[in-house]
Amino acid sequence: MRDTITRAVFLLIFTLILPFWAISAGAQSAQQSVALNQPVETAPVIIDDMTLFSVRGISAHPAQERAGVIARRIKEVAADRTIPTDSIVSIDTGEWTEMRAGDRRIMTIVDADAALEGIKRNEMAFVYLKKVQAAIDTYRQFRTQEYLGKAVLNAFFSTLIFIIAVFLILKLFTKLQTFVEARFREKVEDISVKSVRIMRRKDIWTAIMEGLRILRIIVLFALAYAYLGRVLILFPWTRLHAKKLGQLFFSPLKILGGGFVHELPNLLFLAVLFIITRILLRMLHAFFRQIEQERVTIRGFYPEWAEPTDRLITVLVTAFAIVVAFPYIPGSESGAFKGISIFIGVLFSLGSQSAVANTIAGFVVNYRRAFKIGDRIQINEVIGDVTQIRMQVTHIRTIKNEEVIVPNSTILNSNIVNYSSYARQKGLIVHTQVTIGYDAPWRQVHALLLMATERTPQLLKEPPAFVLQKSLDDFYVTYELNAYLDQPQKMALAYSELHKNIQDCFNEYGVQIMSPNYEADRATPTIVPKEKWYAPPAKPPAGETPDNQS
Repeated sequence: MRDTITRAVFLLIFTLILPFWAISAGAQSAQQSVALNQPVETAPVIIDDMTLFSVRGISAHPAQERAGVIARRIKEVAADRTIPTDSIVSIDTGEWTEMRAGDRRIMTIVDADAALEGIKRNEMAFVYLKKVQAAIDTYRQFRTQEYLGKAVLNAFFSTLIFIIAVFLILKLFTKLQTFVEARFREKVEDISVKSVRIMRRKDIWTAIMEGLRILRIIVLFALAYAYLGRVLILFPWTRLHAKKLGQLFFSPLKILGGGFVHELPNLLFLAVLFIITRILLRMLHAFFRQIEQERVTIRGFYPEWAEPTDRLITVLVTAFAIVVAFPYIPGSESGAFKGISIFIGVLFSLGSQSAVANTIAGFVVNYRRAFKIGDRIQINEVIGDVTQIRMQVTHIRTIKNEEVIVPNSTILNSNIVNYSSYARQKGLIVHTQVTIGYDAPWRQVHALLLMATERTPQLLKEPPAFVLQKSLDDFYVTYELNAYLDQPQKMALAYSELHKNIQDCFNEYGVQIMSPNYEADRATPTIVPKEKWYAPPAKPPAGETPDNQS
C-alpha cells in the first residue's frame, strides 16, 4: 500500500515537471540553433593589393581589428630585410598554432579558425605560412630601388604619352566636327510624317553636334581612366587604389546595366508612349494652327479660340500620358519616389495659387472673346493695343509705346472697354464738348462743329457726324460733337486734329468759345483773327500764304 502511494506521488510530480522541462529544453535548443545558423564575421588580411586570407573574430577582438593587426605585423617583418623569409615558421603548441619570425609573433591559429574552413589546424597553418612568405617576398621585391626606378620612368613616359594623346584627340575631334559640318549640314532635313513636322532640321543638327561632344568626353574619360590605372598600378603604395578605381567605375555600370536590362520592357513602353504622345500633340498643334489662320473653319468655333484650346488639350493629353506612364517609371513604387512626389505636390499647391487663378482667368478671357490681339482696349487706367494674350498675363502696348503686362485675374475682375469691337462694323463714336454763349445762334454753332469734322481726315463721312446740346447752363450752352472713327488706334490723333479744326472754324466766323467757364461778357470777343493764325514762330503749310502777307 505504501509503495502504491509512493509511486502515485512520483508519477504526479513527474507529470507536473515534464512540461516545464520540455519548454526549457526547447528554448535552449532554439538558442543553440540560432547560434549555429548565425554567420561568422570575417575580415581579409590585405598586403598592398593582395588578399592573403580571411580571419574570424570574437566579441572582444573583432575580425576587422584582428586582420589589421596581422597585416601590420607582416609589413613590419617584410620591412626588416634582416629577417630571412625561410626563418618564418609555424609552431604547434597543442592547443593553438603560432606563426613566428624569430621572436616576433605574426598570428595565432586556433581550432575554430580551421573549423571555419573545414580543414585541420596544421593544414591551415601550412597554407597560411606559404602565403605569408610569398607576400613578404613580393612586398620586398616591389620596394627595391631598381623596381621603383623603372616604375618612375614608366610613369613619366605614360604621362607624356597621355598628354600627347589628349592633344591629338582634341585636334582630331575639331577636324571631325569641321568635316561633318562641311559635308553633311546641308543634307540634314526635317523629320516629318505626312506633312506633320516631328523634328526640325536645326534640332537634328544640334543633336548631332552634341553627340560628337559627348563622344569626345567619353574618349577623353576612357583615356584618363586607362592612364590613372596604368600609373597607380606601377607603385606598391597605390596598387590597391588602381583596383578600387576599376571597382568605382565598373560597379555603378554593372548596377546600372543590370537595372537597365531589368527595366528594359518598361523603358520601351515609355519610349513608345512618348513618341505617340509627341506625334499626337504635333498633329493637334498643326490642326489648331490651321484654324487660327482661318484655313480650316468650324461653325461656332472662332479663330481666336484656337491657341487657348490647343494649350488646354496639350495639358490634358500630357496629364493623361503621365498617368499612364507613372506605373512604368523605374522606382515609382519606392518610398523615396513617393516622398519626393508628395513634396513636389505640396510645393506646387502652396506656390501656384495665383498662377492657377491667372491660368483659369486666361482661358475665361479667351473664350469670352472680350478682346483679341490688335484691339484697342482700356483696363482700369491702362489704354492701349493688345499685343499678346498668354496663359498667365496679357501684354498691352499703350499709346505712349509702353508695354503694360496685366495679370489675367485682374482683367477678369475689371471693367473692360473695347474700342475696336464695333469700330470695324459701325465705327467708334468720338465726342468732345464746347460751351458757347447764348448770343451765338445754335444753328451756326452746329454748322461750325460739323465743318470741323469735315476738315478732320481721320473721321468718317458716313455715317455723318451729329451735334447734341447737352445742357442749358447759367451763362452758356454745352454742345457735344459726335463723329465716327473706324481706326481706334488713331483716336488720339483724331481728337487732336478735331480740336484744332474747331478752333479754326470758330475763329474764322468770329464765334467765341466760352470754355472752360463763362461769367461775364467782354468788350471784344475772345477770338484769334485769321491773319494771326501763323504768328511767328509758326509757319503756314507749303503753298499757303497768310492773309496779312497776301
